Amino acid sequence: MAKKKRKKQEDLPEGMTRRQAKLAARAKEREALQKDPRPFGGLAAEADLIAMQEFVPSASAKLEVDGTEVTLVTVLPGAGAALVREEAQGGERLVALQAASHSQNPGRDLAYALQWVVGAKPGESLQSTAADGSQPELSSLIDAAWTPQVTTYPDFNWWFAEGEDVPAQLRQAMTQANDAVWPSAQVEAEVPGAVWWVNPGGGKAHIRWIRTEDNEAKMLAALARIAAKGELVLGEGTKFAGAFRTHGVVVPVWDLDPEVAPESYKDALENLNAKIEAEYANDAQLNADERKQLDNIKSRQVTI
Repeated sequence: MAKKKRKKQEDLPEGMTRRQAKLAARAKEREALQKDPRPFGGLAAEADLIAMQEFVPSASAKLEVDGTEVTLVTVLPGAGAALVREEAQGGERLVALQAASHSQNPGRDLAYALQWVVGAKPGESLQSTAADGSQPELSSLIDAAWTPQVTTYPDFNWWFAEGEDVPAQLRQAMTQANDAVWPSAQVEAEVPGAVWWVNPGGGKAHIRWIRTEDNEAKMLAALARIAAKGELVLGEGTKFAGAFRTHGVVVPVWDLDPEVAPESYKDALENLNAKIEAEYANDAQLNADERKQLDNIKSRQVTI
């Protein structure tokens, strides 16, 4: 009589039955698919991180992670996630916020890439920033009070260190990327969030104002009240274009004359901010004109 084959012994977590192990694995899978409502929430850098990930083409900001200096950038060659330059090129550690391979949770991805780059050796690179669950909380890596000093560039020439021997194929990729860079600038003003000017061509420039208030409905109502008064503008020749919704925050957008300098909007932004904050605190019901404006804003709102 043939002997029965013995079932292969399963490698179960200590103290768990097979059923418990399966339930735990499914729970872990569900958690991985969940999207964090505010991936950079709780950080003073929230608005700047959102801007660098979603709106700014070529920029960098330095921070310290566990005593190691890291350079956060918008994009790296090949849309990679992170790299460490060779020691002969300075050994700089870079992490990209706009990576080709990522998960739906940018805060976790950033934590994963930061943890990797701090421990990586010169010459190593990371292609995928998709978090695998091994990363710590982002708040344990980035000081909650850290405010980035963002440097913008007109091109991607900073991709390569001075004197670095770069293959012709990568030089060509950099040239193509340079041709696609839109002129961008951060507008300095005494207002919350982060304000970015961009000129994509086509006769219009734009201001994108990343607001970090907690209540989206109240923010949209505030914008609607101001719009109903005809005051949702940033001066002559400007027009409110609508609002993005991204990473749990609202980003109002204005169309502008591209010939007007970005820094000239400082006073208008501060004046409008006072109106926004006053209306955000207003809990009164919207009137008919304000409801019409709110419907108009919602109809054009885009989630990215």
